[in-house]
Amino acid sequence: MTEQQERMKVLTAGICSLILVVGVARFSYTPLLPLMQQQAGLGVAAAGALAAVNYAGYLTGAIIASSISDLALKDRLYRIGMVMSIFSTVAMGLTTDVTLWAVSRYVAGLSSAAGMLLGTGLILNWLMRHKHRSELGIHFAGIGLGIAGCAAAVSAFTPWLDWRQQWFSFAALGCLLLIPALGWLPKPVASALNTSGQAMPETPPSALYLRVFMAAYFCAGIGYVVSSTFIVAIVNKLPGLEGQGNLALLAIGLGAVPGCIAWDFIARRTGDLNALILAAVLQIIGILMPVMVGGLAAAVLGSLLFGGTFIGMVSLVLTMAGRYYPTRPAKMMGKMTLSYGIAQITGPAVTAWLATRFGSYNTGLYFASAAMALGTVLLLMLKTVERRDAARAL
Repeated sequence: MTEQQERMKVLTAGICSLILVVGVARFSYTPLLPLMQQQAGLGVAAAGALAAVNYAGYLTGAIIASSISDLALKDRLYRIGMVMSIFSTVAMGLTTDVTLWAVSRYVAGLSSAAGMLLGTGLILNWLMRHKHRSELGIHFAGIGLGIAGCAAAVSAFTPWLDWRQQWFSFAALGCLLLIPALGWLPKPVASALNTSGQAMPETPPSALYLRVFMAAYFCAGIGYVVSSTFIVAIVNKLPGLEGQGNLALLAIGLGAVPGCIAWDFIARRTGDLNALILAAVLQIIGILMPVMVGGLAAAVLGSLLFGGTFIGMVSLVLTMAGRYYPTRPAKMMGKMTLSYGIAQITGPAVTAWLATRFGSYNTGLYFASAAMALGTVLLLMLKTVERRDAARAL
C-alpha cells in the first residue's frame, strides 16, 4: 500500500467514526425529534433537556480527553466510545422513559467526544507524524455526511417505520460503520519524533490567547447547537413549511461536506483567524435566514450556509489546537471543547425555555445569532492578542 493510500484509509476510518458518533449516535435525534413528539409523547421541555444531557456527556468526554496524555489509553477509550455509540442508539428505541432516554443521550455524548476529540487527535497525530498536511477538512466531512445521511434516512424511513424501528435501523447502520472506524485506524506510536526522526515540538499559546479563544469558541458553540438541534422543528413550524424540516437538516449536512474542505483552502490563503472571522459572519447570516427572510428557499440556503460554516469553524479550531501540541493533540482540543461543550448544555436549555415562554423556537435563533456576533468580536480581539504575543517573542 502506498503512503497516499494509507493516508486515505486512515482518513476514511475517521470519516466513518464521525458518521457513527456524530451522525448515528447524535444527529439522528434531530430529525427523529418531531416523530418522537408525535408518537412517543416527548414534550418540548423534555426534548431540550435531552439535548442538554447529550452535551453534558460530551462535556464529560472533553474533560477526560483534556486530562489524558497517554496515546495508548486514548486509543483504547476511542475504541470503547465507538462501541458505546451503538448501545446508546439501540437503547433509544427500547423505552419511552425520559430518564432512560437521558442516560442514553449522556452515553451518546461520551461517544461523540471519543470520536470528535480522541479520534480526531489520533488522526492528526498520525498525519503530522507521517509528514502530511496538518489539516482535517477531509476528516470532518464525516460530520456533514452523518447529518445529511440521517436526514435522508428519516425522510425515507418515515412512511414505513415508526420512531422506535428507526432507532434500531440507525443502530444497524452503526454496526457497519464500526468496522472501518475500528479496523482502519492504526495503533498510535508514543514518540516525539516523526517518521523521519525529526522532533515535533510543542508551541503552546499564551494564557490570554487561550482564554479569549475559549470564550469565542463558547459563542460558536451556542450558534451551532441551537440551529443543529432545533432546525427541523423550527422549519416545520414556519408558515407554509410544515413537514419540510428534514430538507433543512439535509441542507446542513450537504453544506458541511464540501465546507470543511473549502475552509482548509481559505485558511491557507487568509490565515486561520481571518478564516474563522469570515466563517462566523457567514454563519450569522445562515442562522437568521429561515426566520428573517422566510420561505423554503431561504430555509434551505440558510441551512447550506450554516452547515458549510459551523463545520469549518470546528475543523479550523481543532486543527489549530492540534498544531500547538503535535504529540498530544487532544490536550488543547479538549480544553477548547470544554467551552464548546458548556455552550451546548446551556444553548438547548435556554432555547427550550424561550420556546416555552414565547411559544416558538424562533427566539432561539436570535439568541444564537447574538452569541455568534459576540464571538466574532472576540475573534477580532484575538488578532490583537496574537500580534502582542508575536511582538513579545522577538
